[in-house]
Amino acid sequence: MKVDVESLIENYFEGVSYDEMFQDNRGVKDTWKNLYETLKSLGTEELISRQKEIDWNLAENGITYNVYNDPNGLNRPWSLNLVPFIMHKNEWNKVEKGLQQRATLLDLVVKDIYGDRQLLKKGIIPHEVVFGHRGFLRQCDGIEINTHKYLSVYAADLSRGPDGRMWVVNDRAQAPSGMGYSLENRTIAGRVLPNIYRNIHVNGQDQFFNDFNKLLVNAAPANKTNPTVVVLTPGPHNETYFEHAYLASYYGFPLVRGSDLVVRDGKLWMKSLKALKQVDVVYRRVDDVFVDPLELREDSYLGVAGLLDVVRRKNVSILNPIGVGIIENSGLIPFMPAIAKYFLGEKLILPQIATWWCGQKKELDHVLSDISKLVIKRIDKSNRESIVFTEFLNEKELEALKDKIKSRPHLYVAQEKIKFSTVPNLVKGKLEPRNMVCRAFTIAKDKGYTVMSGGLVRVSSTKENVRVSNQRGGTSKDFCIIDESSIKGKVPRVGNTNTTVVAAGLNDLPSLTAENLYWAGRYIGRALVTSRHLRMVLNQMVNNEEVINLDQNTKLSILLRSVTQLTNTYPGFVGDEKEPAVSNLKDELISVIVDQDKVGSLAHTLSMFSNSYYSIRNLWSTDMWRVFDSIHQIWDPIINEDIKLLSYKKLIKVLDKLITRLIAFMGLIEESILVDQGLLLYFIGLNLERVILNVSNFQSMLTVVTEDYIEYEILEAMLHSHESLNIYRYSYRSYININSVISLILLDTKYARSLTYLVRRLKKDIAHLPHSKVKGALQDYEKPIFEAFSKLRLASVTDLVDVSEENRYLRYKLNKLLTELNVLLYATSKAISDTYFNHVDDQSQLSRQKFS
Repeated sequence: MKVDVESLIENYFEGVSYDEMFQDNRGVKDTWKNLYETLKSLGTEELISRQKEIDWNLAENGITYNVYNDPNGLNRPWSLNLVPFIMHKNEWNKVEKGLQQRATLLDLVVKDIYGDRQLLKKGIIPHEVVFGHRGFLRQCDGIEINTHKYLSVYAADLSRGPDGRMWVVNDRAQAPSGMGYSLENRTIAGRVLPNIYRNIHVNGQDQFFNDFNKLLVNAAPANKTNPTVVVLTPGPHNETYFEHAYLASYYGFPLVRGSDLVVRDGKLWMKSLKALKQVDVVYRRVDDVFVDPLELREDSYLGVAGLLDVVRRKNVSILNPIGVGIIENSGLIPFMPAIAKYFLGEKLILPQIATWWCGQKKELDHVLSDISKLVIKRIDKSNRESIVFTEFLNEKELEALKDKIKSRPHLYVAQEKIKFSTVPNLVKGKLEPRNMVCRAFTIAKDKGYTVMSGGLVRVSSTKENVRVSNQRGGTSKDFCIIDESSIKGKVPRVGNTNTTVVAAGLNDLPSLTAENLYWAGRYIGRALVTSRHLRMVLNQMVNNEEVINLDQNTKLSILLRSVTQLTNTYPGFVGDEKEPAVSNLKDELISVIVDQDKVGSLAHTLSMFSNSYYSIRNLWSTDMWRVFDSIHQIWDPIINEDIKLLSYKKLIKVLDKLITRLIAFMGLIEESILVDQGLLLYFIGLNLERVILNVSNFQSMLTVVTEDYIEYEILEAMLHSHESLNIYRYSYRSYININSVISLILLDTKYARSLTYLVRRLKKDIAHLPHSKVKGALQDYEKPIFEAFSKLRLASVTDLVDVSEENRYLRYKLNKLLTELNVLLYATSKAISDTYFNHVDDQSQLSRQKFS
């Protein structure tokens, strides 16, 4: 259905001063005509449908942006608006040259500041602008690097100024984000809007990402063949963690955190399961002061102690080098024209916002006299909350701000308040104007710089909002360069001359990734076993809702106590010397399911599983994300619901769906990675947890001797929660009895769910760990599992079911065996962790340094 113009742009021009798509007379600009006509031809319903399809793709692919202290959760879905921002190639060529000039210039500035400092000696930059900036790191002074460019990756925030040209708003160099989001935006938009992108002749970005791959590989010291390149991330709670994992997965580089790396003998090493592996190139997404707790911020857990020393020895290349944060300095802006003239003998191609540095008397007086018309910033890169829009301050607040500036004027700049251009956003089937900022990306190549065709556009959350921020709910757009002469087709991703194809293995697996794989296996195993057991108990409770006291029903007493023993949520239904067993059975049972703060509860287990999953999401397939997301769609409403409104039947339905998706997730894991790439760790964690929990279950339900009819019901419930009831009936075709149950689920060597089978599988998998292959005696982690398997193989059903005359209510030998197995299994767990997952100890500096 087509839509008339008035409907599409109704109320669009209210309060708009300069718009990217429309002229002052409301006519459409030439560059945008093709896109605008295409949007009109699609019609309102189709536009809304396409936007929903984009939103669905973002959610299905698990594209997130972490928002700190968000009441809706840490991982907010990424937002992409259907209408792209477009620029013609003719205009973009000028912007591209300006970006290349600016990157070249800032590269020279960084080299000079940490080198000869001619800019300071000649008075081109005041000393206070450099030494008063928190980004200047004295520890980096005089450091030589391996790459021919100091600034290898540079991003600039651009917006169109009142003169119609693109202006530089911010410089980003420490760990500029957005490349991965830009790539994913283009992928999804191109998939949902293929005809639109073909009609408007959008330039591709593939060559840029090929060049970035080459940049990282070729940065290795001494042009090393097959260098080890890693992506250093602060971790899953960082706002752009999705992008870190996405780029690591896209290029096939290990995603590491500081605890995965260690310095030895003046070199940087990655800790893997097999051995230390030397790291040659680090693409860092950690800010400068956090990368080395030995020389910089000692309270940082994000970096590697001694990393700066390795850089000084030129044994590793870090992109971008530590210390480049000095150019994220608004105090440099007033002096950039003079810097360009000094270094290049040129004028700046890209204009900047008019900026006054308050460290000079004339400029300070101007700022103080006209402060109500300006925007005040610190020269440091700081949170957006510290940017002061003075038009919103009252007289008292203005005076307080003046005093603050006068006390330390060299730390502040004032900038002209400019109303930048707006760009159309599709909102409920209509176009609305939004303030925008474009982020363009530049990387070093050969002797110059290459610029991504397009980039990432962010727009404000509402028409009235002048601030553009993802943390404040802004949305993104694809940034497209239009070129009618562009060649169609994708540029294939290519390798590099100094790399050869080498299959990754355990030696390429960072130790923290290995640990998260191991614990992902344990948590998903725990979630599945716990869910099945709780579902069985809930079904029993539905049939016995009149029971309000454990003493009234022996069977329920055993089953509910088994819940506490399985989940370790003591005192629970068991009680102890200090606190008796709970009296409100329903409240306790539901809390064991949905209370995230109760350690051992199902909700807590799923939360821990989510943490492990996010930490290694670069390893998982898109299908796994979809299943993982469906788990949360089922589970999140339940844990946020009033506990008084939850019934047994409702929880049973939720557990049914949860169990199905957990099983689906487990099945997909084997399709994502190879055994030697980490799947082995997942299997060990999964089976170890299943064995530990099964031992706990068997001990709480099979060792107690009761009346025959109660024992029958307990055994039936046990087989049901163990998913073995049908197998039992098919195999034995007899009345359920303790002998046959023990034979099947404890001692059967061919039944995949039996304890003996799982322990043997565990023993076999553990034998494939790197240290297990050393000839000679068994490793410490192999001995207890070997002993556990031996005890099971030597056990006999007759002995285990025997009841002594002294204690007719306990199967003593069965209880003794299960207790011994429990000890051996925990010994195995501890030994594996001690051998493979002990990370670096805390570091402390001999002399304290203060970093804001």
